[in-house]
Amino acid sequence: MLHYHEVIKGTERETFEGKERICNVIKTEVDKRKTMAIISHPDAGKTTLTEKLLLFGGAIHEAGMVKGKKNSKFATSDWMEIEKQRGISVTSSVMEFDYDGFRINILDTPGHEDFSEDTYRTLTAADSAVMLIDGAKGVEAQTKKLFEVCSQRGIPIFTFVNKMDRETRDPFELMEELEEVLGMRSYPMNWPIGSGIDFQGIYDRKNKYVELFDSDDAKKVRVHKVEDVEDALLTDLLGEEAHQKLIEDIQLLDIAGDAYDDEKIQKGDLTPSFFGSALSNFGVQTFLEHFLNIAPAPVERVSSIGPINPADQKFSGYIFKIQANMNPAHRDRIAFLRICSGKFERGMSVKHPRLKKSVKLSQPQQFLAQERNIVQDAYAGDIIGLFDPGIFQIGDTLCEGQTFTYDEMPNFAPEHFARVSIKNALKKKQFLKGLQQLTEEGTVQFFEGTTGIEEMMIGVVGELQFEVFEYRMKHEYNVDMSLQRLPYQIARWVDGDFKPSAFQVSNAKPAKDKEGRPVVLFENEFNLRWASERFPDLAFYSQSHFHYGKK
Repeated sequence: MLHYHEVIKGTERETFEGKERICNVIKTEVDKRKTMAIISHPDAGKTTLTEKLLLFGGAIHEAGMVKGKKNSKFATSDWMEIEKQRGISVTSSVMEFDYDGFRINILDTPGHEDFSEDTYRTLTAADSAVMLIDGAKGVEAQTKKLFEVCSQRGIPIFTFVNKMDRETRDPFELMEELEEVLGMRSYPMNWPIGSGIDFQGIYDRKNKYVELFDSDDAKKVRVHKVEDVEDALLTDLLGEEAHQKLIEDIQLLDIAGDAYDDEKIQKGDLTPSFFGSALSNFGVQTFLEHFLNIAPAPVERVSSIGPINPADQKFSGYIFKIQANMNPAHRDRIAFLRICSGKFERGMSVKHPRLKKSVKLSQPQQFLAQERNIVQDAYAGDIIGLFDPGIFQIGDTLCEGQTFTYDEMPNFAPEHFARVSIKNALKKKQFLKGLQQLTEEGTVQFFEGTTGIEEMMIGVVGELQFEVFEYRMKHEYNVDMSLQRLPYQIARWVDGDFKPSAFQVSNAKPAKDKEGRPVVLFENEFNLRWASERFPDLAFYSQSHFHYGKK
């Protein structure tokens, strides 16, 4: 009997030790992960920066330059045909690569002014963001919108001031603008020495070295370690005037600038700033190495049962993006999953809380834009693609062990609307399929009128999405569309005892979304305020705060 108990205790000890080993392995892998989104205004150089990072990671061997449809090269991150024709990014893409012992996941978001809500949702999957700024233009409109989404989530934001080898604004002026426009203080990790034709390089404040720029051969970078900014060697390297200017700049930063504060950086209250030229590949590696040392590994995510530790033994994640027809020849549909905890293994069965069933994940893929590789395992922080036979929707949680869901993903209110109809009634089946799939992946939002007459409408965050919708319906579903623009600019979901027939408000249209929830489309803020005053028992929300498919 004694021997029996000893065996049981030994088995329990081995089981405990085995679980502990698994948790340690998971934590080690999670700590290697850095998942970032890159945000910017159009033409700030985002795609170029992305590709230079991929070059450092060995993921690609030659950067594709986006020059328009006549050029034979296209950016690695731009895979959709319309992107290649227009020379812009219109959908978020995912890329992963390894560098210096880290696994880096890049979420490349569109910078075009007419980007879609796909951009907003993609930012929810990132643990940090890189904000790219044109040194000549400063903080631009689109950057502000994307910054606001990142700021609301409280994630660390890193700033890369680009195109320093061209004429730029004064760097102090750019830092001041970050605070005035975005309300965020900055800590320059390095500092530029001149700009444009006088650009000589950057001085690293933390590591005390100067990185010299060679305009004749951008690939040739000379790095010199110095004692401090007053080291006489810098006079020999830069010239007396440039060296004196650098001394004055650094002294001003040390006296009047913000101190380095890692806690503030992690909260998104202080942005580490870098200077360089992505096109010349100057300062990019310096930025990357600092980023890997500062940026957070995956952190806890809020769920219906409380915070979920990324190093938890049980796997979990959520769907933040769905893309139909990534491979038009196979009419496939891919659901992008952000892993939030544990270890993913190919072929594993997980719980699907919304459907209240188990599903087997047998064809997981990881990405380099359009290129895909079957993945055998992945960890918290990684982004994987799942073949979707129609069972996944944006916001779905997948998990092992205890059933739970991650915080509901908001549905961002569209700002442009159009009535949609089909030109050939014989193509109605293809039309409805395309409308359903493109709605589910977030290209457009679908609304129906409430008058009893069939009235189908779509709403988009950016007006370019109308063009993307028409293009994809034509080329992926062989359906010609007719879009009639509507005058509405605001959509608000309604909470309360809402009766469409009794809602008599000028320049407002009662409707329902694809899940049957009541929505009102307004022409302007005045109409919205008037409706709120006239119907005080109704609440109007700009974000519906629901999982897609949840009533």
